[in-house]
Amino acid sequence: MFTPRKKTRVLAGIVGMGVLLALSACATSDPTKAAPATGGANGAKIVVGSFNFPESEILGNMYALALKNAGFDVTTKFNLGPRQTTIPALKDGSINLMPEYNGNLLFFYDTKATARTTEEVDAALKTAVPSDFQILKPSSAEDKDAYVVTQAMADKEGLNAIGDLSKIEPFALGANPQFGELPYGIPGLKGTYGVTKVTFTSIEDYGGPATVKALVDNAVQVADIYTTSPDLVSKKLKVLDDPKHLIAAQNVIPFLNKSIYSAKLASVLDAISAKLTTDELIALRDQVEGSTKTQASTAARDWLTKEGLLK
Repeated sequence: MFTPRKKTRVLAGIVGMGVLLALSACATSDPTKAAPATGGANGAKIVVGSFNFPESEILGNMYALALKNAGFDVTTKFNLGPRQTTIPALKDGSINLMPEYNGNLLFFYDTKATARTTEEVDAALKTAVPSDFQILKPSSAEDKDAYVVTQAMADKEGLNAIGDLSKIEPFALGANPQFGELPYGIPGLKGTYGVTKVTFTSIEDYGGPATVKALVDNAVQVADIYTTSPDLVSKKLKVLDDPKHLIAAQNVIPFLNKSIYSAKLASVLDAISAKLTTDELIALRDQVEGSTKTQASTAARDWLTKEGLLK
């Protein structure tokens, strides 16, 4: 994707094991006393970073809160900027963990990558990522470009997948300026799905309010809008399926400096990934960016508690 946006279950036995260990170590010790905070491998402090947009801060808070809950020593450094900032920070230890997007991370390291599905992207990442970094299991949640129409048009014209856009040719498509040349943009729409009669309308806000307004007002009939945009729900929009994987997977995935890896840390973060979905991210973004203006840390804590990942 062109821009930086491209946007745990703590094992039930951990507490019980801590109590048993305390009891076995000293008969006079207090079994209700909290275990001391721990870091990652070799006791390293966990420093969680994020990109400079709300969704990334929400995810960073999820990681930090869940790890603190599991006894790790955690601090945060959020809103750091694009990968040109975060990757060096991960390398030098200024941060050592952050939420990433598997497709964008792969293309950062391999601009010629051809992987598209989640499985293909993750497999390619294992060799593309430098040896001092590590990825964990991806979530099903994705924040990526999507071809979007209004639900009303989808119902009227029978639009379910990108290829169905041939039913409404010719039409206008609104997207960021680069979309006209990107492989998954206008060229890919023609080459992969055979949809050729398209008038491209450049809109500068990368799937934001101006793009949404153009779509809702029928100034364009199709738009490139990210899959976790709250407008998809509030404006009754439909993301078209992409069965040929024109647009590469962009699953949320924990990315860390290998120096902090431990099986316990992985289990905490894997449990978050197992629960997180695209719909959940839409709802979380709506809380933080919508009318309620909930703090990212509060939204993250509430979600972790609701999912049984925070005690």
